[in-house]
Amino acid sequence: MTTQALREQMVAQQVRAWDVLDLRVLDLLMALPRERFVPTEWRGVAFADTAIPLAHGQHMLPPKVVGRILQALELRGDEGVLEIGTGSGYLTAGLAALAREVRTIEIFGDLVETARENLEAAGIGNATVEFADGSKLDEHDAYDVVVLTAALPLYDSRFERALRIGGRLFVIVGEPPIMEARLVRRVGASAFATQSLFETLVEPLLHARRPDRFHF
Repeated sequence: MTTQALREQMVAQQVRAWDVLDLRVLDLLMALPRERFVPTEWRGVAFADTAIPLAHGQHMLPPKVVGRILQALELRGDEGVLEIGTGSGYLTAGLAALAREVRTIEIFGDLVETARENLEAAGIGNATVEFADGSKLDEHDAYDVVVLTAALPLYDSRFERALRIGGRLFVIVGEPPIMEARLVRRVGASAFATQSLFETLVEPLLHARRPDRFHF
């Protein structure tokens, strides 16, 4: 099969089958070259329904999870987006295709460089990749959309405070064996509405707060 045929099969059998029905998202994922964002040694499974390993114990999100994130955010093309956890840049590219601009933060320097190269090779010009620790975010009313690609063992309200009114936050909360993906909307100066989306498993955000452990 050709690369394009494999990509279309990925969308039909994985993404669409997981209730991603937004035609803009489906068309985007059929056109976006996922294979360019996959490490060379894993390109044979670029379109598989799996989390592909990256350096430092990180992973690319499975295609169906990327699709659900993009669909849930309902991007209109005029938003400013903050992504925390760039990885290889694949989700970054999807966000950039549907938004005005993306600022993405990655804590591992080699992943920063790789993501920049991947985005440039894919012709993505409206995404800026920064070397920084997303767990130290201290911004308010700054973004239309915030996306965390790693989990928060404990929910941290600093990320919702970074939203403008009307903004949306995608976040995964919890620890194994159950983590919940949520969409949080800022509906007022101090009012937020939370929607449960699906369950998944991803790495925790480095340096994120964790629940206290009991010792006997």
